[in-house]
Amino acid sequence: MAHLLHIDSSIQGERSVSRRLSARAAAAWRTAHPDGTVTYRDLGAHPLPHIDAASGLAGMVPPEQHTPEQAAAWARTAELVDEIKAADTVLLGLPLYNFGAPSSVKTWVDHLIAPGLSIDPETQAGLLGGREFIVLASRGGGYGEGTPREGWDHAEQWLPHGVSLTGLEPRFITAELTLAHVNPAMAELIPLADASLATAERVIDELWVPAHV
Repeated sequence: MAHLLHIDSSIQGERSVSRRLSARAAAAWRTAHPDGTVTYRDLGAHPLPHIDAASGLAGMVPPEQHTPEQAAAWARTAELVDEIKAADTVLLGLPLYNFGAPSSVKTWVDHLIAPGLSIDPETQAGLLGGREFIVLASRGGGYGEGTPREGWDHAEQWLPHGVSLTGLEPRFITAELTLAHVNPAMAELIPLADASLATAERVIDELWVPAHV
């Protein structure tokens, strides 16, 4: 039976474009997999504990030597890794905050880097590959080639590297200029924002449509 892991990270609630896109993708997945099951995690509403001095060495210490804090962190990592291993498809809603990924997503990735769970300790091969990893990204401005802030989107640049040790390979579907409707200084960009959102929605709607032969 097909299984979906759906993750959101925006703190914007109903105003969030990344949540809107991830919800649309989850609905499309359910339509294509009517017997499938879904696990949902909301990193924006329920962020994971950051890796800290008390728990951060859990992956480098034999389990029998774990402190209580390390044991709790390792159990949390195992839970997060198991969520991915159980899924055929992973959806991640990824807004751009201050030109980077939300700290909640960085923490999620930090927990996933776990030799013996997500990485083969002998070969260093990632153990989470072989599944769809679709990132529904949103960014308030425009950071494409030729724009004044070209290259300032450090979330999309970072995530493939951040999860690379695990074998996950993200595919991005992005809507940009999402602040055009609420920022008067960007009003002239509203048509471009609408076109970007429409393109992202069209790509989402085609994700699991059977190819015609």
